[in-house]
Amino acid sequence: MLRQSLMATAVGAALTVLVAGCTLQPKYERPAEPVTSTFPEGGIYANQPDASSTASNGRSANSLAAPDIGWRDFFADARLQRIVEIALKNNRDLRVSVLNMEAARAQYQITRAGLFPTIDAVADQSKQRTPKNLSFFNQTISNTYSVGVNASWEIDFFGRIRSLKDQALAQYLSLAETRKAAEISLVSSVADQYLQVLALDDLLTVTRNTLKTADESYRITKLQYDNGVGSELDVRQAQGVVEQARANLQTEMRLRAQAVNALVLLVGEPLPDDLPQGVPLDSQNLLSDIPAGLPSDLLTRRPDIAAAEQSLLAANANIGAARAAFFPRVSLTGSFGTLSPTLGGLFKPGSAAWSFAPQISIPIFEGGANVANLDLAQVQKRIEIANYEKAIQNAFREVADGLAARGTFDDQIVALQRFVESQSRRLELSDLRYRNGVDSYLAVLTAQTDLYSAQQLLINARLQRLNNLVDLYQFLGGGWIERAGDQPRPADAPVDYGSAAPAAPAAASGTSAASAASVSKLTPIEHLMPSAPQAETTARSNAPG
Repeated sequence: MLRQSLMATAVGAALTVLVAGCTLQPKYERPAEPVTSTFPEGGIYANQPDASSTASNGRSANSLAAPDIGWRDFFADARLQRIVEIALKNNRDLRVSVLNMEAARAQYQITRAGLFPTIDAVADQSKQRTPKNLSFFNQTISNTYSVGVNASWEIDFFGRIRSLKDQALAQYLSLAETRKAAEISLVSSVADQYLQVLALDDLLTVTRNTLKTADESYRITKLQYDNGVGSELDVRQAQGVVEQARANLQTEMRLRAQAVNALVLLVGEPLPDDLPQGVPLDSQNLLSDIPAGLPSDLLTRRPDIAAAEQSLLAANANIGAARAAFFPRVSLTGSFGTLSPTLGGLFKPGSAAWSFAPQISIPIFEGGANVANLDLAQVQKRIEIANYEKAIQNAFREVADGLAARGTFDDQIVALQRFVESQSRRLELSDLRYRNGVDSYLAVLTAQTDLYSAQQLLINARLQRLNNLVDLYQFLGGGWIERAGDQPRPADAPVDYGSAAPAAPAAASGTSAASAASVSKLTPIEHLMPSAPQAETTARSNAPG
């Protein structure tokens, strides 16, 4: 009995291995990080703002990492928050990114279906005439009726279909991470464009004030010239300042209109009239002390790096499929039903019919195609390794650049504020000296022009500082959650686009048609297969079985 039990166990295990087969994918090993273990330190990198910095205005990240800070917490401007909210619902590039992800999900389902048998119900009638000299009993017309089921199944002994399935899964997950990166980038782009509009508003204010002052100076110098107490040189110099300010005003008005158009494109619809009141550029209170962490943190924080690694996993799985092409392919086909020469006799006793046809196909000569396909798959993997390493290097560079900028902007803006104050005082003194006849009018015009340039420099520096904070928030992986404390969504999480949202098909989600009709959100892949970590483990499964 014990021997029989052991024999039965061994046979069962052998059958399990036979059906499950093995996989010829190489064992996946994550490439080493091609960057240093820390971001640059010392010098300007050491001068990072904290909660006590004057520019923070009492707002602090409280040591939270960027992915844990919601974009509503990062942006303090209620108007900007509302615009970002609208953009996440209406931006067409983001919508295309989601639909690309859904297309990849459908492709994964198509590929995975190859692991299972196909069963079709068939009904058939055939009528045939045989020449009389070849017929039996002068029956020249014969009829055949059949009803039954046909089944076919390729047994995946060497993991070819499983490798293709793992490849399709990794491609899906890569596009899901790409969609996540697109959403994070959209939040950053909307904020940058909104800040650009505010900066142009400030430039327009400065230019209008300069034009107003220049007009008044021109009126006075022309009046003096007309009364014979001034020179034409003073008049022309004053007129030059006026015309330059007018030209700048037109340029800035044009740039502001174009900036608003760019913002509308990002938002995906005209800006509504009921937006909350915004705050000016110099009152934007963004979180400025978000910690950078370590470069290794970027592997989990940056969706573009995750997308590159999934593409590498797809290339690794493709090698398994290319290797499996060298081995035999075994398929089973069969049918079962009833067969009768008359329609009424289909279901009578004795009409049962069946067929079973196993087939094995062994590659002998393919003209080198299989070898070339394997070489191609291995080259593609090396390409994806390089792309993955480049994604890490690019992320490292972006964060390092952001930290370098963040370490300098606060001091730069303080210096420019003092510069503007000094130029304003210089203009007052030059005007006083001119009115007292101590100096020429050229000194007044020069001081006025220099003050205008200093004010423009200050506005541009404020804009660059805010853009740097927004971009660094994105580079560190922030912008995926709405509020701090929210549970982060999976990269393929459902997205609600309102009435424009495509409903998930019943067949894809495993629900009935009635329940699918009530779904207004896209279905994540967790509903279609094992959880993403399990699926990723499958995609990284070890070498030949």
